[in-house]
Formats: sequence, structure tokens, C-alpha cells
Amino acid sequence: MVSSSHEVRRRIFQEDPALFARAVKALGVSFAEPVSAVPLTTDLTENRPVERRVDTLLRMETGDNGSFLLAVESQGKQDRDKPASWAYYLSHLHAKYRLPPVLLVVCADRRTAAWAARHVDIGPPQWPSLTVRPLVLGPDQLPVIDSPDEAARDIPLTVLSAALHRRDPDADAILKALASALKGLSADDENTASIFIELTEQGLGKTPAAELWRQIMAADLSFFQSETAQSLRAEGRAEGRAEGRAEDILLLLERRGVVVSEGERARIVGCGDLDVLGVWFSRAITASSVAEVFGPEGD
Repeated sequence: MVSSSHEVRRRIFQEDPALFARAVKALGVSFAEPVSAVPLTTDLTENRPVERRVDTLLRMETGDNGSFLLAVESQGKQDRDKPASWAYYLSHLHAKYRLPPVLLVVCADRRTAAWAARHVDIGPPQWPSLTVRPLVLGPDQLPVIDSPDEAARDIPLTVLSAALHRRDPDADAILKALASALKGLSADDENTASIFIELTEQGLGKTPAAELWRQIMAADLSFFQSETAQSLRAEGRAEGRAEGRAEDILLLLERRGVVVSEGERARIVGCGDLDVLGVWFSRAITASSVAEVFGPEGD
């Protein structure tokens, strides 16, 4: 089962794709901030009984360096099979999209981060055919952001800093700085604040810092616990379930060999009604075309 802390370490880049360029500056690597970022399907499965999925995949468009693909992996522990999977991801993405891929591995554990940062050669030692070189963000790579002013300048980066330093003594200072920055947002930013409050709580996992964060929210951020904020969070969770069900329908049709046009795909992905998606999913189990999935009158 994927943990909520795992989710936040990759989802934060969906909320703010430009965070990638800012975060990896600590690694001494310079990327131009994207002028746009388009989410792509994370399913890298081929037509064979082997399923491979990257955690987050974004097509990044920059003014200076053109386009590249950003694959984000949230890694919770060492896994000797991962470098081979990462090599597959990068090769597959390059072949599919004809764009340079970049792998970012985000770790909340120092030992895991050190392990993930190794360069892995694939091939005979005298002539490796491929070298996997991920960019790695861990507690030692991402700075502690404990200044309210600095937190206010970059709230997403501060959320990520809190998630990666959640077991450090500095966690309390980061959370207090983040709370101060969130309190400084205007009423129009209530939805944005709610998203980052929830991401922070998920990113802290079951550490003592998580309890402190709940106390801070109860004491200092009551504004963001309003009925409007609660409603917005509920809507966000419903949207996530709808997106997941739409992906299930498309995957089921793909596995059954049913051709899906771009227009049909857009209609499935764009549907936010869980009841309708449930009907479509049931029909997709036996349908021989997408028209049958939509029903006799496209209902």
C-alpha cells in the first residue's frame, strides 16, 4: 500500500512543477523554470504481463532549454531492483516521447537518499551501455527553511522541506515558519492554503512532527478550517477518485484491445461524475468499442 507520506513527496511536484527547478539548485544542477508543465500518463506498461508505473510524470516546457520529461519517484527504502526499473523508465520515455528524460528521486531517509544517488552502470564494466544517474533530494540535499519570510517566498518548497526533515530537530521551526506563511495568505488563497495544509500533514507521516502540525492548525489556522475549506478539501478528494476511476477505464480498454480516440479519451478523463464513471467502467468490461461504453445515446 502506498503511504500518504509517499504521496506528498511526489504529488507536491504536480501542485507546483516549477518546484523541481528550485529544489535541485541545492544539488548544484541548474534547470530553467518551466513556463508550462503538462501531466502525462504515469502508466509505462507495455502490451505484456509486466506493469511499470512511475510515480509522477510531467512534460516540462522551458524558455531556455526547450522541453524535457520529469519523472519523479518517491523512494521510502532501498530496493536493489529499482535501478533496473529506473533504467527501463528512462529508456521507455525517451523512445516514446523523443524527449530527454530526467529522473528525480525524493527520499525522506538519509540512508535511502545516499543509496539512490549512486550512479549505476548497466553493461560490462569495460563498456557500460547505460548509466542511471538520478537527481536525489533528501534531508541533506534540501535546505531547512525555518524563516517565515523565506517560507512565504516559496510555500511549496517549505512543504517539501518539512516532509524531508520531519524526523530532524529542525522540523518544529520549519512547521512554525510554514504556518506563519500560510496565515499571511489572503482569503482568496484559502483553497491553496488548504491544499498545502493537507500535503504537509500527509508528508509528516506518523512522526511527532505530525502531532505538532495538528496542534498548530487547531490553534493558529482556524481560518482555514472553515466550512468553505472543508468543502474544498472534500471536492479535491472526489476529483482524485474520479481521476483514478477514469484511468482504470482507459487501462481496462487498453488491455482488452479497444481503440480509444483522443476525443474519447478526453471525455473519459474530463468526467468528474463518479456515478457516470462507475457505469462506464461496468460497460468497459464487455464493450467492443468506446461507443458502447458511453451508451446508446452517449449517456
